[in-house]
Amino acid sequence: MSGSRNALAEKLAARIEREGPILFSEFMEAALYDPAHGYYSAARRAQAEPTGIAGDYFTATQLQPVFGRLMRAAAEEMRARLGLPETCTLADWGAGRALMAEAFSGFRYIAVEAHTPLPKPFEGIVFANELFDALPVDVVCGGRKGMRLQRVAWSEGRFVRVDGEPPEGEWKEYAERLARAFGELDDWEIELPVRMRAVLGAIHASLRRGALLVIDYGYTEREIVRFPRGTLMSYRRHQASEDVLRDPGGRDITAHVPFTHLMECAAAQGWKAAPLESLAALLLRAGERDSFASALAAEREEEAQRLRLQLKTLLFGMGETFRCLRLEKEG
Repeated sequence: MSGSRNALAEKLAARIEREGPILFSEFMEAALYDPAHGYYSAARRAQAEPTGIAGDYFTATQLQPVFGRLMRAAAEEMRARLGLPETCTLADWGAGRALMAEAFSGFRYIAVEAHTPLPKPFEGIVFANELFDALPVDVVCGGRKGMRLQRVAWSEGRFVRVDGEPPEGEWKEYAERLARAFGELDDWEIELPVRMRAVLGAIHASLRRGALLVIDYGYTEREIVRFPRGTLMSYRRHQASEDVLRDPGGRDITAHVPFTHLMECAAAQGWKAAPLESLAALLLRAGERDSFASALAAEREEEAQRLRLQLKTLLFGMGETFRCLRLEKEG
């Protein structure tokens, strides 16, 4: 629960008092993407970067130029293998401050963000770094007493979670399937990726032919046994918290990506998936063609040392935490 009052909290509290408790996905949607007060919207207006030392968390895109150089090499390899035009489009989906723009300068780079018009259909590559973990999810709690969706209420000056209705249809089946991993646990919690199919569909509609590269943290269906209490977390000033209802709009909220479900959604839309791999494996393959000479090129030794440290952080700090999924679409 959380007892914070800011502009967005006032707005959400008024809505709840008027309409009743809302689904968690509606709360998360507002907290991250409300046009006036959402976490990402406010950062764009202030021209602030929510990532990095001065932000709330780190991403690989801060490790420039090494990450950018290796991702460009990976994109060039995909472009050549798929026979895409030399000047094809590279769409950075969920680009934020477009920190990868310089790295992808050899492509027709476009940045795509939430609440912006979709690009006209193109041939090329879609780069989605930590996009799917920021999509709103619903939450279902279950155990011996059955399953209930979680809603967000406003009580005594706080946002609190309350039991809602049982999930129905595909989401009931999804929760039941994943919950088998928890056996006879008295209680468990699972996030429902209720926005995933729509976002993937928007990318599918925009990309006539090419590839989608997803980089994110998450789990396969077999691995969910590691998360009986779910994966929802909030981040502020590099401090992680399980109190995801606190200070809506003032902190990031994320949930691990269910890669098995993502691959199932992609297959249903006609995508062809390559095997899921670690970020380290992708980086090693991108750098092996010249033994990382291009990624580590520097004019001074001081700069060379900085770049070697970046590569070490990518391979050993983030390389096994993040997963990469390449999806391809034929014309």
